[in-house]
Amino acid sequence: MTLLVISPDYASHLLPLATLGTAWSAAGERVVVATGPATDGIVRRFGFEREDLQLGRGSNPGVIRAEDQPRGEDEALRGFFAATRLGAVPTLAFQADARGDDLLWEPLRVAREVHRVVERVRPDHVIVDHLAFSARLGLTGTGVRHADVVLGHPSALTVGDEVYGHPPAWPRRLQPDPDALADLRRRCERVRDAFTEQWNDVMALLDPAAPASEDAFAETGDVLMLNYPGELHPPERTALLGRHAFLGSAVRAEQPDPEVDAWLARGGGPVVYVSLGSFLSVRSDVLARVAEALRGMDVRVALAAGSTSPDALGPVPRSWLVRAELPQVTLLGHAVLAVSHGGNNTVTEALTAGVPLLLLPLSTDQFAGAAALETAGLGEALDPNAATAEELRAAAVRLLALAPEASHRLARLSEDLTCTPGAHRARAALVTEDDASTEHAQQGTGGAP
Repeated sequence: MTLLVISPDYASHLLPLATLGTAWSAAGERVVVATGPATDGIVRRFGFEREDLQLGRGSNPGVIRAEDQPRGEDEALRGFFAATRLGAVPTLAFQADARGDDLLWEPLRVAREVHRVVERVRPDHVIVDHLAFSARLGLTGTGVRHADVVLGHPSALTVGDEVYGHPPAWPRRLQPDPDALADLRRRCERVRDAFTEQWNDVMALLDPAAPASEDAFAETGDVLMLNYPGELHPPERTALLGRHAFLGSAVRAEQPDPEVDAWLARGGGPVVYVSLGSFLSVRSDVLARVAEALRGMDVRVALAAGSTSPDALGPVPRSWLVRAELPQVTLLGHAVLAVSHGGNNTVTEALTAGVPLLLLPLSTDQFAGAAALETAGLGEALDPNAATAEELRAAAVRLLALAPEASHRLARLSEDLTCTPGAHRARAALVTEDDASTEHAQQGTGGAP
């Protein structure tokens, strides 16, 4: 049996998708990853084969820098980084305007290349990143059954009257002006309509008999998987998802890191893990305020600085560990608190480790994800552009003294996510789908069930 994994050339997308593939490799089956060259090293570390497939202009093997991107993508990144300094709504407006070229890049060419990859690999199962719209066009338009994996917060897939790019929920301390939000919704509706028209145009070329979509952002594959704990998802929204499977989390096994292992073995106080992810680590001002807040506490800090120079953090205590990249899963396994931008990988990995979160959301689905953590009592969110070091420290202190009820809820969730890993849930969902399809085919042709 062969699994084909289709992923953008970004570590933050490939790592959870490749982790899902480990359930197939553990069963002795072949796993092939179709992605770009920047993440080839990640594919090889998992022991998988790679098919070359470029799904966008940019790439990110772990830490992204604008100067390393191709012409055009570098300016887009600088524009995005600048927008995050203006606040949530300007950032979301910037992302909305860039959405077509960002998420539906060269759709007809990519769709046809995906079909060629499928013909070469001949997979039994296919899983694809939900945001790889051009690749999903290629699969849907040529009738290739596939599992569509929402790697971000579930709001990355719109349901009901939601509009992609307009968060359905906001954290308590991040409440944008209603008029600005109304303007953002109108902008996102215009982008949705143009995006859907482009989706339909390409789909008509691939499959003239395919029905036109009313909202391409709401389209899903044959099997819908969400890399998120179902326990945290509002029941009323779950009812709108249709057939689906919550994977909980996709926590990877990490290779030993002697420096990190030695640092952990030295002890000396509770560990706080800090990361703004591979993109948003460029916000050195936010990381510097976080560092200032934590310097006033009796904790040891492991800080993934990304593209921020350690010199920008201010005085770094000797007991801290600061590097551009750190083994996040390993450190979360020893942490008592995580400070993050609220990317879904960090959120779900922290929850699996039973670690509460102090969130500083800056873009996309991070706002809705932070609101969900607050509702569950498992985290707090502050405005990354406005929170002072004192406010950050006070929030950290509150989270370190989590109420017993919330602490018990977090422990139960951690146990559930650990006992049944996302990779096992993903494979079970596809095997179940295979069985259901076979039974349906047999019944349709008069065969024995």
